[in-house]
Amino acid sequence: MFYRTDGPHGLPHDPFLSCIVPRPIGWVSTVSAGGVVNLAPYSFFNGVAVKPPMVMFASSGRQAHGPKDSLANIEATGEFVCNLATWELRERMNRTSAPVPPEIDEFVLAGLETEPAALVAPPRVKAAPVHLECRHHVTVELPCEVEGGRNAICVGRVVGIHIKDEFLKAGLVDVGRIRPLARLGYHDYTSVESVFTMVRPGAR
Repeated sequence: MFYRTDGPHGLPHDPFLSCIVPRPIGWVSTVSAGGVVNLAPYSFFNGVAVKPPMVMFASSGRQAHGPKDSLANIEATGEFVCNLATWELRERMNRTSAPVPPEIDEFVLAGLETEPAALVAPPRVKAAPVHLECRHHVTVELPCEVEGGRNAICVGRVVGIHIKDEFLKAGLVDVGRIRPLARLGYHDYTSVESVFTMVRPGAR
């Protein structure tokens, strides 16, 4: 099939997000200028550079009270933490995706313990195996067709990384044991359960 994105696709649901899979989940914790903690998962998330290490997540649409809280908090304070969501944490991660008012602490809502970060103010998800402490680098505004919404890419510089020792094997991150979550289309997710190695030509 082929369809123009400015016209009808003729399917029960929009297939766009099912064509870009799997998408890692950035479980982003922030603190508002007033000190309210926020935690939300973003499936438009990835690493974008290594030297220095940089990550991005995209915040799109709006909530009932307006644009989403994570980006507003980051732009007000300049800091955030990306926590790695896993199979074991899937239900609690999903609870933090609820469109609740900004005064609600999603850590409390999802029954998650916090842990202080080393270099930034937002707390970490204690149960997560990996945390990336970030400082805001730039926000890139995108077109938005949702009235009152906002589509924007937030890029952060990773200034500190926590990895739980039990998920290191021979000095390497044991992704198979971590079982990170990823988003598919519709209401579907997957987790990493099969890992294989391919060495790029010319790589050592």
